[in-house]
Amino acid sequence: MKKVKIYDTTLRDGMQAEGVSFSVEDKLQVAKKLDEFGIHYIEGGYPQSNPKEEEFFARIREIEFSNAKIAAFGSTRRANTKVADDVCINALLAAKTPAVTMVGKTWDMHVTDVLRCSLEENLAMCSESVAYVKKQGREVIFDAEHFFDGYKNNPEYAMKVLQAAANAGADALVLCETNGGCLPHEIHEITAAVCNTFGGLEIGIHCHNDTDCAAANSLAAVRAGATHVQGTINGMGERTGNANLCTIIPNLSLKMGYETVGAEKLQLLTELSRFVFEMANLSPATHMPYVGESAFAHKAGLHIDAIRKNEKTYEHINPALIGNERRFLISELSGASNVLDKLEKRKMITDKKLAHKILQRVQELENDGYQFETAEASFDLLIKKEMGTYQKSFNLIKYHIDVERNPDGRIITEASVKLKVDGKTEHVVSEGDGPVNALDGALRKALEPFYPSIKDMTLIDYKVRVVNARAGTAAKVRVVIESRDRDDLWGTVGVSENIVEASWLALVDSVEYKLLKDAEKQASENPE
Repeated sequence: MKKVKIYDTTLRDGMQAEGVSFSVEDKLQVAKKLDEFGIHYIEGGYPQSNPKEEEFFARIREIEFSNAKIAAFGSTRRANTKVADDVCINALLAAKTPAVTMVGKTWDMHVTDVLRCSLEENLAMCSESVAYVKKQGREVIFDAEHFFDGYKNNPEYAMKVLQAAANAGADALVLCETNGGCLPHEIHEITAAVCNTFGGLEIGIHCHNDTDCAAANSLAAVRAGATHVQGTINGMGERTGNANLCTIIPNLSLKMGYETVGAEKLQLLTELSRFVFEMANLSPATHMPYVGESAFAHKAGLHIDAIRKNEKTYEHINPALIGNERRFLISELSGASNVLDKLEKRKMITDKKLAHKILQRVQELENDGYQFETAEASFDLLIKKEMGTYQKSFNLIKYHIDVERNPDGRIITEASVKLKVDGKTEHVVSEGDGPVNALDGALRKALEPFYPSIKDMTLIDYKVRVVNARAGTAAKVRVVIESRDRDDLWGTVGVSENIVEASWLALVDSVEYKLLKDAEKQASENPE
């Protein structure tokens, strides 16, 4: 198998995405995860840019990596400056990384209009910078900025820049599609021309996603002969993002037959994607190919029936290869096969009559505005109710919400909840930041003396969606609550014309699911 080296720039190019910022600790943790996954190069950032980057490069030297080389990123020397005196060059060397990535201009327009120097001076800047850093014993990766636009405008000069870097000892020539405006056939044609000219040198590709072609462009470059691919985890990056390594790596490995990180490491891909999203404080992109939560989620009954017979009917790979999993969604589009699969997965009876009964109930509820795709805990409770095995942990007598605005503008929300638990009546009051928070506090206060494990449970997300918007303020709303404890994460749903009631229904399901889950776990650990 031909090998393609993977170069990750999440910690530099990815950080240029709007709304993304990593602390030094974040960057160190991401770097460790990338190394664990098998990435060959990790670009840490631009050492000269700010004190945070300097600290990162100082601390990264203390970490021993198993797979990756750390690369510092910077530019060639400035015009009319001696290379030994250039601030950027000295910062790159001071970072003491085994690899240095150096960006140089290859588009003549950028040389004349941005650098405002002669074309010959730019060639000298590239040549001298590469040679100087190579003499210090570093691996030099030359990023040919705006190469494809430069080649289309002046192919002779763009190739001269590559030749200057190659003659100076660059270890790799990386063709950068900086503006992101090229299409795959252009990338293939131009990359092939470069590979034919520099056959003995490693050729790389670095694409941006402005035409939504960054991944396809990267694969086209590999088909043309490139053996080094740059990108970011989850495609994070400036403007519309960078080439998405979470798509490129499995495509190269599973579709095109190239060696990248190895089959065993590839199984960590989904975990890596979600880890980086979490570190960036971003919600995972559920519809992302390969690693998204919906990548192998099936909703249509006919599809699920076919997959249960042969998984290849509606899946292009086994999701386990990249650490993801198959999901069958429950909705009004479901068939009995969806429900049967849920029953089997939960090790419940495989009763087709029961499956049809549950499906009919799901369709009735979805007609009222319910959705169970992200509320599988509510679906589990529905199954138990239809099977006749559901036992309530408590009974509501009443709840009451009171919201007051004080003269000083402060809003006080108070909730009272009256329940019957284990034959005893509990009537408690709790204040909160809003109605749902107050209800949650009151419900917990009433139940904790009977069910102490509720303390381990946390509400982590709350979503409201209007079901029938044309009804205006009388419209039904669907509330989805996501909760977690030390072991699991689960979603529940409630629907009502009253947003407080919808929230209460979802909240009660969340608590009931937690208590039933704990009871089942205890029963399995202590069988009589």
